[in-house]
Amino acid sequence: MIPSYTSTDHFAIIPAIMLALFGCAILLFDFWIFPDPRQKKWTLIFVAFAEGFTGFGLYQQSAWLAAGANTDLTAFSGSVTVDATAIFFNWIFVIAALIVCLVSYKYLEISGEHHGEFYSLILFAQCGMYFLATGTDLITLFIGLELMALSFYVLVGFLRSDKRSNEAAMKYLLLGAFSTGFLVYGFSILYGIADSTKLSDIAARIAERPAWDPVVFLALATTSVGLLFKISAVPFHMWAPDAYEGAPTTVTAYLSVASKAASIAFLLRIFYGPLAPFASARAVWEPLLSVVAVATLTIGNLAAINQTNIKRLLAYSSISHAGYMLLGLIAGNDTGIDGIKIYVMVYTFMNLGAFLVIVALRRQGIIGEDLEDISGLMKKSPGYAILMLIFLLSLAGIPPTAGFLGKYYIFLSLIQTRHFTLAVIATLYVAVAIYYYFKIVRAMFIGESTEKAPLATSFGLRVALAVTGFLTLAIGIYPQPFLWLALPTLTH
Repeated sequence: MIPSYTSTDHFAIIPAIMLALFGCAILLFDFWIFPDPRQKKWTLIFVAFAEGFTGFGLYQQSAWLAAGANTDLTAFSGSVTVDATAIFFNWIFVIAALIVCLVSYKYLEISGEHHGEFYSLILFAQCGMYFLATGTDLITLFIGLELMALSFYVLVGFLRSDKRSNEAAMKYLLLGAFSTGFLVYGFSILYGIADSTKLSDIAARIAERPAWDPVVFLALATTSVGLLFKISAVPFHMWAPDAYEGAPTTVTAYLSVASKAASIAFLLRIFYGPLAPFASARAVWEPLLSVVAVATLTIGNLAAINQTNIKRLLAYSSISHAGYMLLGLIAGNDTGIDGIKIYVMVYTFMNLGAFLVIVALRRQGIIGEDLEDISGLMKKSPGYAILMLIFLLSLAGIPPTAGFLGKYYIFLSLIQTRHFTLAVIATLYVAVAIYYYFKIVRAMFIGESTEKAPLATSFGLRVALAVTGFLTLAIGIYPQPFLWLALPTLTH
């Protein structure tokens, strides 16, 4: 029997349809209409239209939810659910994609690899992220995850003549396929438990089983492997430093924020969607995630100390930030869930901004990723140095930057739920983070520059740095409007 779909079903996925259509359009037009490398700038217009239509679709969905007294929009027989959290994450994806595409034009030209497929892959990855944020069915979630992952495998290796990029893509692909095997195995067990791929049906069946049921434990453990790999949590973090270092820096920026945000949305769907009310499920995964979170904070922060490559340092930093997000998941109260959303929001801007400064260091014949490349930046380009200082202070969680707000909510949730040991450990690692972030600050403000060539700059890069720098400060100084956006249940 052929299923019948309604206008509501199509309305629920209209942003994803726009992304897929424009992604295909860029491939066709780049091949037929704009084959000349000097015409590649026209692909940015397609990206702008794609994100514009996607944003308009998200706006319409928000209006629909408001008009329906915040009733969730469910489509395709419960396979897709559009709620306030899904819309929030998708706005993060839109902003991150726009910023990355804006700065990639000049970067790819310098690298000699400016192809229209780059922008298509960005949109296809974002399309997969849409379904990770809205999916409430194992099949929908898996398709979204693989669409995002396959796009990133290609993007990481986009610099075809760069051996580091090729090696990074191969490692990412092999380890990603390995983690996907665990994820599919876990999904198959969940399907066996419930005889359904719907998360709500699975939750109902798990609720009937005793705590520490071995089948439930096996299902959630193997599923968690696949999910924790995507957020680069320990011990599934091995791919991150190599992938971050070898990938084009703009891809690294997008991978570090958008992929992590989408995977966190996936985690929330699995652990705090329909599974939230059931103690039997929580008794299985809370101790498991507590160990993973502490290990992630430990390895991420300690490994970053000895790094001299800035991209690898920020890769380990990204691993540690995944640990903080997991702590909000472990706390599990409203403050913890809100804290994760706020953390994702502030992490997007501050981490993107830090990588954008590294993009500016890439010039013809100069990779610009080591500490010596950023040495003396204050004397050569004080604007870039001050912006980098703001981003690093925010990543460390120093007020009045946005990073402090994210950590505040995570720590508050741990205290409210009496996870005092986890709160103390997380606080101590803030001090460690300050130490290795200030290695970069010391090089910028005290070190002597060995390279006199001017930094690479473009209109897009200046705009992107201005936006990320402003938001990193604005969210920390006057957070209320941004809290309303992230937490629409707050009273205006």
